[in-house]
Amino acid sequence: MDQKIPTSQPLSSPANPPAPDKQRQSGRWKLFAVIAVCAAPMLASYFTYYVIKPQSRTNYGTLIDPSAYPIPELGSTALDGTAESLASYKGKWLMVQVAGSACLKACQDKLFEMRQLRLMQGKEMERIERVWLITDAQPLETMVMREYDGTKLLRVKPELLKAWLPAEEGTSAADHIYLIDPLGHLMMRFPKDADPNKVKKDLSKLLRASAIG
Repeated sequence: MDQKIPTSQPLSSPANPPAPDKQRQSGRWKLFAVIAVCAAPMLASYFTYYVIKPQSRTNYGTLIDPSAYPIPELGSTALDGTAESLASYKGKWLMVQVAGSACLKACQDKLFEMRQLRLMQGKEMERIERVWLITDAQPLETMVMREYDGTKLLRVKPELLKAWLPAEEGTSAADHIYLIDPLGHLMMRFPKDADPNKVKKDLSKLLRASAIG
């Protein structure tokens, strides 16, 4: 009597489908691969700027650990009183200044500098937004708003702002221009009475090194 030898079936045949655990594991690896591809530009830009530090490179502004200073809740509102968060501007590089609504000479000087610094970035200027965080509820001068049209205006609670923004010894947050990255983290502070040409160089280097924003 002839003995039939059973034929082996492919692993992928309906009679022998892949194990559910193997399917789930394969799906997870595919998901991790997609996440890695999406995150690669951001990780590369931060690695370039924070880890690879050629000895010849110097920063004018003070680098701040971005992981330690995410945008907090500042109780911020637009000028009409509606709630509006600084975090809503994520996706752009933010140059930020702090001042009361009176906006005297030092305040107007920084507004002017931020406008000019953005313009000097040429085709990269659209990656940058200017933000004025206003620390009181008084009306703004119409002429100031017209002169610096395009600056984002947010009223904030000064006590919350003070707890967030680090200032140099002997200064206050109102003395500085700050830089926030497109992920919503504070990452650089420029000195009081900063040299605009040196600030421009820092901005240009950051924009070149970064694939985000």
